[in-house]
Amino acid sequence: MAAFPQSLTYPNFGFDILARDQNSFARLGKISTPHGTIETPNFIFVGTKATVKNLHPAQMREAGADMILSNTYHLYIQPGPDLVQKMGGLHKFMGWDGPMLTDSGGFQIFSLGTGSGADEIKGKGKSGNKSLIRIDEQDGAIFKSYKDGSICRLNPEISMDVQRKLGADFVVQMDECTPQSADRDYTEKSMQMSHRWGDRSLTAFEQTHDGTQAVYGVVQGGVYRDLREESADYTASRPFFGTAVGGCLGGTKVHFYEILSWLPKRLHPERPVHLLGIGKIEDIFEGVKSGMDTFDCVTPTREARHGRALMKGARGGFINLLNSRFKDDPNPLDETLGLASSALYSRAYIHHLLKAGEMLVFQILSQHNVAVISRLMREIRATLKNGGDLNQLQKEWLSE
Repeated sequence: MAAFPQSLTYPNFGFDILARDQNSFARLGKISTPHGTIETPNFIFVGTKATVKNLHPAQMREAGADMILSNTYHLYIQPGPDLVQKMGGLHKFMGWDGPMLTDSGGFQIFSLGTGSGADEIKGKGKSGNKSLIRIDEQDGAIFKSYKDGSICRLNPEISMDVQRKLGADFVVQMDECTPQSADRDYTEKSMQMSHRWGDRSLTAFEQTHDGTQAVYGVVQGGVYRDLREESADYTASRPFFGTAVGGCLGGTKVHFYEILSWLPKRLHPERPVHLLGIGKIEDIFEGVKSGMDTFDCVTPTREARHGRALMKGARGGFINLLNSRFKDDPNPLDETLGLASSALYSRAYIHHLLKAGEMLVFQILSQHNVAVISRLMREIRATLKNGGDLNQLQKEWLSE
């Protein structure tokens, strides 16, 4: 292993566990940052390019959002970290005053760089245009910019520098995200490289550490239990503020939940745990029961762009407003959310907007979906606070 800081302190950050579920590894907590404190479990909404699609920050607040994630890879390409830093950092640049997280760029290098997409990492096997030239342990990932074809490089030191300039509260160590198709030998070697990259990330982070940011380590290891446990042990042995669970999580729900079940007793017990790229309602429940504190995914706004409104109690967790049965439905989406987007417009009107291709509909559905996920997390927290039954709450949210 490369040299790494033996200890790091995070004076403006904190994580407190307030209550634990008696029947699972779920826990109620709070994370303190320079931009405020959030309660956990919680959802981090994805603003890939320094914007949550179709919504401005005031609409995110109105919908109950507490935290936003932006992507290092995309902002590295456009507009560039130096420009963001010049404009006062991500918070000022995009007008969001709450906590933020940036990822390391490793996921995008794989998913966009190899053309294999998020679905391949999650076992669904799609592919597209490749832009990754090579991955070298020392130099990092060498790839072509999707913007202009120029040659770019991202390694632990560059990733930490980019994330420092972007200025989010939480940053993530550089790692390689392996797909389900990777065999055990490749997965193990990649994991070990990610651990060495983690040490380099910590060293680079320490050099400019001024108390404004905190760093997460990443658990890799693919679908292999012993590798996942080894990687969990690695993150626990290093002075990260928090732990992120990444990489391939299996090709089926059963496999995914099994992988989650391996981790609770191996992860550092006093650090916040973030589950990268997971956002479906049923997966959030299983993640919470496995000890995950925060989640991020594009699901709320992506579903909106496909005409789907997330809905408590609906089959699969959503209704599809493109379906003809909503053509003359006078009912609003959900009057109980306390949100105009969800209460003012009939399902018939939203169906019409979708059929007409009007942009307003994506704003309506996006804000509604953010509000639904925010409510989900509030109800999960309330259940944990009151000693309630998470399994019963899950049944209320998801129709069989």
